Parts: sequence; C-alpha cells; structure tokens
Amino acid sequence: MASPQSSQKLGSNILVKSFDFDPGGTSAVDVSWQNMRDFGTFAAVFIRTVGTATATFAILGNTAADGSGTDVNIKTHAVGSQPDAVADMLWLECTAEEVAQEGEDNSVSLTGISASVSVATGTDEGVVVYIFGAPRWSYKDLSTDIVV
Repeated sequence: MASPQSSQKLGSNILVKSFDFDPGGTSAVDVSWQNMRDFGTFAAVFIRTVGTATATFAILGNTAADGSGTDVNIKTHAVGSQPDAVADMLWLECTAEEVAQEGEDNSVSLTGISASVSVATGTDEGVVVYIFGAPRWSYKDLSTDIVV
C-alpha cells in the first residue's frame, strides 16, 4: 500500500531544472542563465543522449542574472574520461561562496550562473540538469512536476 502521508523533504529543499542541449555546432554554449541569489549551492550535470565526441564543461558566473554582462569562469571540468556513450554524465558543483570569491578576484559582483558546454561534433546532443540547493527559504513544491 502506498503511503497516505504527504512528505516533501527533498523537493522543498532543492530546485531542479532540466534543459535540452542540441547546439547544432561545436562552439561552447551557455545553457541557461539563472539567478543564484536565493541559493547556497549549484550543481550542473551534462548527460549525453546522442553522439560520442569529446565535450567541455564549465560553470560560468555573470554580472547580470540573464548573462548579458561579464562572464567569469567559476569551475571547469577536467574531463578525464569523455562522456562517449548514451547516459554518460559529467558533474560540476559550486557554492555561493566560491561564486562570490571568483567575482571578488575579478573585481565584479556576480549574479547569474550557467553551465557552458561544447561538443566536438555538431550532431551531438544531451540534457543539462541544474540543481540549486541550500535555499534561503524552503517551501513545498520548490521542485515539482514540469510537463509541457
């Protein structure tokens, strides 16, 4: 029998967003700029869905929440083993303190955050998942179903 209780320990403490990644080229693409102001941690996951070519993966900060300002590299994945099969994943994470420190080191204040991904073959594809944690305020359905 399924539990009749309504509990939400994880869903009220993280925000999860996913993005289709089909760049149609080989240049690095900033996946989706988001405002990190209400969260203490950020993780980005690149999941391969099509292709076998090499990939680069980084987290960028920006002086504008929409990415229209100055980019600062927060972290770059060393990519020791390439994600060359369907469902292979690369994972990067950072804290709000790391973002603030990189901004300070570059004499800017960073608000926006995005994963930046490139693939070596224009036909390669994937999914990028963002996970925001340590929210300033936890509430029910911070992460919830998204069906379009």
